[in-house]
Amino acid sequence: MTPPRILAFDVFGTVVNWHDSIVREVRALYPQVDADAFALAWRAGYQPTMQRVRSGELGWTLLDDLHRIILDELLPRFGLGYLPEAEKLHLNQVWHRLDAWPDVVEGLTRLKTGHTVCSLSNGNTGLLTNMARHAGLPWDRILSAEDFHAYKPDPATYLGVARVFGVAPGEVMMVATHQDDLAAARACGLATAYVERPHEFGADRPKYVKADPANTLHARSFIHLAELLGC
Repeated sequence: MTPPRILAFDVFGTVVNWHDSIVREVRALYPQVDADAFALAWRAGYQPTMQRVRSGELGWTLLDDLHRIILDELLPRFGLGYLPEAEKLHLNQVWHRLDAWPDVVEGLTRLKTGHTVCSLSNGNTGLLTNMARHAGLPWDRILSAEDFHAYKPDPATYLGVARVFGVAPGEVMMVATHQDDLAAARACGLATAYVERPHEFGADRPKYVKADPANTLHARSFIHLAELLGC
């Protein structure tokens, strides 16, 4: 394998533990709510709402605003339709306050010694910047769907990483815990690394970890990925 120059990371689920972070905040703020069901329902609205942008039903829309569309639909279902606007705004920004998985900061720090590391997320730039400050994520560059006005798996996102850094697509490695994300990146000529996150949807709902030989690498964690890449 030719070592990649750029490592581009999916964020939600791969870098940060969205489920447990949201459950913790919702449980603290609204103990009467089933926080696990709330977190899962919020995330479940992610792709359908994004599809409204892809289909042209909605114009280009930041993920913060898509999260708010989903939230406004969820609140009455969970008995929180009465919340004042200030509380809705604060709750919607929980996505800015997600915690990283325990291996992430050490792993990224090691990977930076031999590679440029950047995000490649459907999250908007403000969200990703606040998240990086909250979780201590040592990105060399934050890249967002906002930079390309396209959401993954649009080829403009994966090829956009190569364009930003002035390298060939094959010199970029996409790192994710979602096989569909990796497959789309490979279709654009990127190398791919799968990282196991069996508890993305909660410890009581383990995710099947699938080995796919099409991926360049399969890592148990970011620290393991650093070892595989010689960092």
